[in-house]
Amino acid sequence: MPVTLHPVDRGAWEADAQARTDLARIYADAPAERLPAPADTFIEDHLTAGGAFLCARFNDRLIGAVALRDDGKAWWLSHFCVRKPTRRRGVGSRLLALVGEAASAEEKPLRAELAQLQMADQLMLSRLGYRLDRSGDHYELVLPGCHTKESPR
Repeated sequence: MPVTLHPVDRGAWEADAQARTDLARIYADAPAERLPAPADTFIEDHLTAGGAFLCARFNDRLIGAVALRDDGKAWWLSHFCVRKPTRRRGVGSRLLALVGEAASAEEKPLRAELAQLQMADQLMLSRLGYRLDRSGDHYELVLPGCHTKESPR
């Protein structure tokens, strides 16, 4: 499945009607307990707070997404979701691999708060090389060229 990475920030959200529709469909497919608010509200709130979404694109449609918050030191990932019709086909793993490539290019480690992850998310992250931080509060993937507080530049 040739999946590519497609970022959606506030500007893309406002300018691209198809991205709005697709992102709303992705999160509408999420179980209610995975989102802090209804899908449209969650997306709007995340973008208003300065966040973005990194999405999996296939055949000119967004089929998966992860919420991104950049704190200047790392990219924090949350709210992983893949459209129901494309689940169990490697889209989530491919999306996270593409996110890893983008983070490496920006020299940012990837992190995901443990409190926001369901068990399936934790298993996927572990399989992809993320490790629980020494503090035990988040998973982290340190990519080549990236440095964390434990490994200063």
